[in-house]
Formats: sequence, C-alpha cells, structure tokens
Amino acid sequence: MKQVIRIVHERCCGMDVHKKIIVACVITPDNKEIRTFGTMTDDLHELVSWLQSHGCSHVAMESTGVYWKPIYNLLEHTGIEILVVNAQHIKAVPGRKTDVKDAEWIAELLRHGLLQGSYIPSREQRELRELVRYRRSLIED
Repeated sequence: MKQVIRIVHERCCGMDVHKKIIVACVITPDNKEIRTFGTMTDDLHELVSWLQSHGCSHVAMESTGVYWKPIYNLLEHTGIEILVVNAQHIKAVPGRKTDVKDAEWIAELLRHGLLQGSYIPSREQRELRELVRYRRSLIED
C-alpha cells in the first residue's frame, strides 16, 4: 500500500540564502520554478514580486548569519508567512550538495508542513534590540 504525504501548502517557496545570492524554488500545483537573485535592494524587491506573482502563501529560508534579515523585513509586510529554519535541521539529509537542491528540498519540506521555524521577535522588538546593541557599542568605544 502506497502512502501519500499530505500537501499542507499548495503555493510555497524554499530559499537558500547566502551573502551574495539567494536561490529560490517556488512550488505551485502547476509547476516548480527555480531562480537565483542577487542580494541588493532591487534584487530583493524583484524576489518579493516574483513570489507574489506565484501566489506564495508560505516561504521558508535557510540562512546562516544575518543574511535572512533584509528578506524577512520585506516579506513580513506582504502577508506571506515566513519561516527561518535552522540549517542544522535540514542538512541532516545526505546527498544534497548544491544550492538549487537545497532550495528544492526546503520547498518540498515546507509544502508538506515538515519545517519548524526559529523564533523571530516582532519588528518593534528587533528594532529595539538593534538600538540597544548600537548604544552598547558606542559606550564601549
């Protein structure tokens, strides 16, 4: 007897985020599309427009460091649900060696509801934390 994994999110995107590039894989009921974007402001706006044109309801991104922040800041105003996932949880699967395969794998896991996002504070709390960190660095200087 063949078991079918239930599709939780019909239109979703998985992203592998790096310092200079973002590899994104959108999965819809009709197809799968993969694109690579830069990380400059215009590129990020193009990424958001691309996601909206596909009707994405959920996005999951794997990112080490702080590279997820600008994408998150732009997406949080669109109504798209965003998950920032821990790279260690996803990397446990052997055989994936490219950014494209990573983005596809993240999209597939998200599609079936198999990802859990990291806790991201509200925008106000993130801004306050940034301000406090900046103040502390000024005092230390």
